Amino acid sequence: MKYKISGDNLQIVTCELEPNEKVYAEAGTMVYMSGNMVFEARAKGGMMKGLKRKLAGETFFLTEFSPTRSQGFVGFGGSAPGTIMPIQLAPGKDFMIQKTAFLCAENSVNLDMAWQKKLGASLFGGEGFILQKLSGKGTAFIQATGDFVEMDLKPGQTVKVDTGSVVGWDATVSYDIQRAGGLKTMMFAGEGIFLTTLKGPGKILLQSMNLAELAATLSKLAPR
Repeated sequence: MKYKISGDNLQIVTCELEPNEKVYAEAGTMVYMSGNMVFEARAKGGMMKGLKRKLAGETFFLTEFSPTRSQGFVGFGGSAPGTIMPIQLAPGKDFMIQKTAFLCAENSVNLDMAWQKKLGASLFGGEGFILQKLSGKGTAFIQATGDFVEMDLKPGQTVKVDTGSVVGWDATVSYDIQRAGGLKTMMFAGEGIFLTTLKGPGKILLQSMNLAELAATLSKLAPR
């Protein structure tokens, strides 16, 4: 598979496929495709994985694309202003992402739900309670609201992040939710009640814009 990411902060990824190649994507993310491209809704990974996605608030089916007879192309775009990044997967190199971050992937990449084991992250992490795990071999594409911020954490190095600003991290990175501070700070500092704590080693990806905060700002400007 060849691909090209176009645009600045309203990006689209175009995948060029041979007849024996396939990609799958979240429902509704396809923007355009060549005339020889065929697509079909599939319960990727079987019935149980489809049910897990449904219980997590995602679609039961993912959409699979493949060209017939000759090379074809298909373009995918996100649902909010932002950027797209390729993630290269290899056996033993899993990558965790927020459930809203997945866009599309080669058919050789596995996508599965990953439930938080820590009580604090489960109760107060919001979207962090339900994570997705990318594994296998190949290329997956994830999306961020705004721009990506990439950090490589050393062993033991810790970063505290606004919970809505975390996109993904290497499976080697530990993850938890902690209070933002004392009661006064939590209530009046404007930084939220809880922060996400990420501890290395491994790569983490953040986004420059919090989608929930963007939606709240736009709702204030909407005519009433």
